[in-house]
Amino acid sequence: MTGPDIADYALLSDCLSAALVRGDGTLEWYCSPRFDSPSIFARLLDPDAGHWSIHPTGSTEYERRYLNDTLVLQTTFRTEQGSVSLTDALAFEMGARGHEIGERVPHALLRRVEGLDGDVDLTLEFVPRLEYGLTTPFLTQTEAGLVARGGPVELHLVTDCPLEIDENRATAQFQVRAGESVEFALTYHRFVRTGDGIPPVIDVQQELENTIEGWRSWVDMHQDYDGPYAELVRHSSLVLQALTYRPSGGIVAAATTSIPETPGGSDNWDYRFVWLRDLSLTLRALWVASCPTEVEHFFHWISRAIGARDGGHELVQIMYGVEGERDLTEHTLDHLAGFAGSSPVRIGNDAWNQQQLDVLGEVVDAAYLLRDQLGDEFDDVTARLVTSLADRAAADWRQPDSG
Repeated sequence: MTGPDIADYALLSDCLSAALVRGDGTLEWYCSPRFDSPSIFARLLDPDAGHWSIHPTGSTEYERRYLNDTLVLQTTFRTEQGSVSLTDALAFEMGARGHEIGERVPHALLRRVEGLDGDVDLTLEFVPRLEYGLTTPFLTQTEAGLVARGGPVELHLVTDCPLEIDENRATAQFQVRAGESVEFALTYHRFVRTGDGIPPVIDVQQELENTIEGWRSWVDMHQDYDGPYAELVRHSSLVLQALTYRPSGGIVAAATTSIPETPGGSDNWDYRFVWLRDLSLTLRALWVASCPTEVEHFFHWISRAIGARDGGHELVQIMYGVEGERDLTEHTLDHLAGFAGSSPVRIGNDAWNQQQLDVLGEVVDAAYLLRDQLGDEFDDVTARLVTSLADRAAADWRQPDSG
């Protein structure tokens, strides 16, 4: 089965969760409030698992880019009628700057259509399917847009665009003229009692400007690298920041689950976790990109996740959840077809209880890298951690593992 080109997807992040948008303006992956939360849209993994599309009606050409030094995506559509831009972002908390971005967020997905020239007809489809497509929420029209309720989740879609609700989806046909704009804000909430679901007041343009400034303020603090490919290095550091679960400092290996290693194959794993094997390479990349604060946050996260061990014999896992969770038991979602028909789709990852002794060296290497770069001696916690890992390696290096 031929599927979409993975390169056609662009990443959005608020440093707690992530979304993927295709070039045609369709949002096909979004999990909130964490990277590893159940999905709200998952057409990435199955045609019926939810999506949100905004695009011109009829034939169109498009090009897209990230606004400079941000992960705010701008797609320009050109039609025979004229052209429009679609700006997409996951919002930061108002006023968050520098290392504050992602500490707290409104869990808001922002979309703004702006007319550039001519009069362009557009089509919208809003089809949320919660918990990896298992839950079809009730959609209810409100003065501010609509509310979608299903299981423990409530979504508010706030917009002035007239929406039509047909059972379990919302659609719209609308026109945007040059100089006009139509805005949408989707916010995530845990269950709200009926009658209490008052949609938040969101100024989408103001939220977009705040998010742009938030990203750029972070980039401004990480400008020391002046070697080859400086622009690419800066953007790579943005992506590492986008994959960072900011409240803890853990960096996930991927924002998605079950993208196949080989198209049509079954090696489809959930990588929305933090892997110790990536630790030293990631820390070196952050040093190159002049991100010392992020290096410290990430290593301290590792120290907390590993924790104290009884005589050094407790398993040091190869991976942990974004807040240091240990039990990442794997489940298959047999109702999903998989990316380009690649099944099964998995959530969780049973590799969490494998023994892979090389990760002991990865953590020790990362500790010495941190010490050498900062010029400080180990604090007591790090010294005990390094000593116990070395003792563990000396005792167990002959044991079989899964590495």
